[in-house]
Amino acid sequence: MRTLVTGGAGFVGSHVVDLLLRAGHRVTVVDDLSSGSLRNVAHIRSPRFRLHRGNVARAPFGRYDRIYHLASPASPDDYGRRPIATLLTNALGTKRALDIAKRSGARLLLSSTSEVYGDPLEHPQRETYWGNVNPIGPRSSYDEGKRFAEAMTIAYVQHHGVDARIVRIFNSYGPRMRVEDGRMPSAFVAAALAGEPLLVHGTGAQTRSLCYVVDTARGLVAAMERGRPGEVYNIGRPDELSVLRFAQRVKKAAASSSRITLVRGRSQDIHRRKPAIAKAVRELGWRPRTPLDAGLRRTVRWYRQELRRRTAR
Repeated sequence: MRTLVTGGAGFVGSHVVDLLLRAGHRVTVVDDLSSGSLRNVAHIRSPRFRLHRGNVARAPFGRYDRIYHLASPASPDDYGRRPIATLLTNALGTKRALDIAKRSGARLLLSSTSEVYGDPLEHPQRETYWGNVNPIGPRSSYDEGKRFAEAMTIAYVQHHGVDARIVRIFNSYGPRMRVEDGRMPSAFVAAALAGEPLLVHGTGAQTRSLCYVVDTARGLVAAMERGRPGEVYNIGRPDELSVLRFAQRVKKAAASSSRITLVRGRSQDIHRRKPAIAKAVRELGWRPRTPLDAGLRRTVRWYRQELRRRTAR
């Protein structure tokens, strides 16, 4: 199987690449390394792996059987610094991936996000929910970029017959999320290991549903292989947890004495997030396997090694 993975040196993408190589695929990764890292794929020694460093909007055409389109900044810190690049990656980059799929007859999976639901008025969020998004708000470059990418994908399905499906990824955590990523899991784990305060924005009552990254990657592969063209699937762990409680679980996993400190809330933060995954269970045969505490232990172990490596340099 010849497979293209855009963003394959990123946090989720590199775990997808691992699964594909184990399944015998010949994998080509296109990544400009703006948020990905060569370290995420440095362990790969397979002759079936090739990395092309470049912007997805100019990804070279080729003949593929599968295309995983994961290229996009996903951290608020990243897309906050590069809002225009984020919009263009999700617009021009998605069009390029779809054009490659159309030309080569490949099956395509678009990696979208729970951010398309915005600050949801429906709870839990089903794939049929249209969302509550501010198109000019602080998260709009990512939210609207992904919403456009979804619309573009469906247009190619309907007008060009491209075999494409969409996954909406909910909060993921685990090894290879950058220490300086800025999202809650990396910020909490890094602070706990450094003995620094875990900064909880607002009251900490806002909720998230956190899925271990390997389970997320498995969900993407399941959607590619068993999902239907033109359909959308939520991929996430439907166990809702407050941000404050998550901070406490991180402290415990890290055996940390760090304080948990409440700080000023973020503008237009999401109050509640929980995926409805009945469709993924029914059609994909997928559900997350990794309990939070087990996933946190593995995550803390990776961050501890990463921080030691940085200190030793």
